[in-house]
Amino acid sequence: MKSKTKTALVTGASSGIGEATAERLAKAGYKVYGTSRRGAPAGKRSFDLLPLDVTSDASVDTAVREMLRLEGHIDLLVNNAGFGVAPAGAEESSLEQARAIFDTNFFGIVRMTRAVVPHMRREGSGRIINIGSVLGFLPMPYMALYTATKHAVAGYSESLDHELRTMGIRVSVIEPAYIKTPFDANFMEPDVPLDEYREVRTALAKRVREVVEGADGPEVVAETVLQAAIAARPKLRYAAGGLAGRMRLLRRFAPAGLVDAGIRKDLRLQT
Repeated sequence: MKSKTKTALVTGASSGIGEATAERLAKAGYKVYGTSRRGAPAGKRSFDLLPLDVTSDASVDTAVREMLRLEGHIDLLVNNAGFGVAPAGAEESSLEQARAIFDTNFFGIVRMTRAVVPHMRREGSGRIINIGSVLGFLPMPYMALYTATKHAVAGYSESLDHELRTMGIRVSVIEPAYIKTPFDANFMEPDVPLDEYREVRTALAKRVREVVEGADGPEVVAETVLQAAIAARPKLRYAAGGLAGRMRLLRRFAPAGLVDAGIRKDLRLQT
């Protein structure tokens, strides 16, 4: 039986941005189901947690069917599950590793979307919110694979929104900058490390840790997700946090050479 309460499905909700988003949506009145691939430590949560591996078609189908069995409808899908590769040269990751990060960060979103959209289409309404990054419109030296997945998420989201809006479904992408979360705990180390990159790899990892330590918390992203979810006229792209907003303006209006130089200066790379 379909309940009247708005429902939300949030992937990767055992910690960080996903957990903060699930908690914020629950506080706003949604009936929230979070998901976790590896499970999560016991704790007091305002949402239920379902097992889900976004790289598995069967796991995705099982989780979506279970939520539909329990609630009868899915009003909001937040695609958050993802991981990164620790700072390293692009050639230090094998094709197998490249496929692995795309399988989670991009194809995981595709799987979830394909599983949920038919139900939203039958209802004639729905929201899909994808957690992207400012790296969906900016480069990040020594994190090329992660950056490529976020560029893919941005392009997929924008195209999908055009396809689905006439069916009452809207798609938005949230683009934070650095966020202070345990995200780096899930970094995949490069599987083909090269001596030529050792020094810059070490220096950049240190620089990223320094910046993340002073960054906004995941609550900034959670608030932006809620804003997109309840907007009468949702925007396609939402910058999450002041730094993300400034970076978008810089990319849009600053000369390309200035943006290029600024990236290298901020990361303390040789010019």
